[in-house]
Amino acid sequence: LSIPEALMHGVGQTWFIITSTIDYISGVISGRESGDQIGGPVRIAQISGQVADMGLLPLINLIALLSTSIGLINLFPMPILDGGHLLYYGIEAITGKPVSERVQEIGAKLGIGFVLFLMVYSTWNDLTHLGLF
Repeated sequence: LSIPEALMHGVGQTWFIITSTIDYISGVISGRESGDQIGGPVRIAQISGQVADMGLLPLINLIALLSTSIGLINLFPMPILDGGHLLYYGIEAITGKPVSERVQEIGAKLGIGFVLFLMVYSTWNDLTHLGLF
């Protein structure tokens, strides 16, 4: 591939990862999809080992997929993530005043609770996927 072709291919792959991730998450939220594909560190390690056996290029593709997915999730409007900060900045831009400390505190607690829930849920899925439950 030429450099412009490689760039376009990379942009296309990144867009595919982003749209697929959003489609899956919205499907889980709406009940159209099962949440059993949400994996944590155990499944990532397992899949990484399998992909590494396929060669360097598939492993680089997996790293790109994980990096893009984590970056996208970081932009979700949850207060402890970067997307939550962007949400607060947007509210401040619209209202002309910052979000109150109390609202930020409640948002942070809810955000931490949600992230902890996702960590436990993904680890549970990992262990279930391994047949331990």
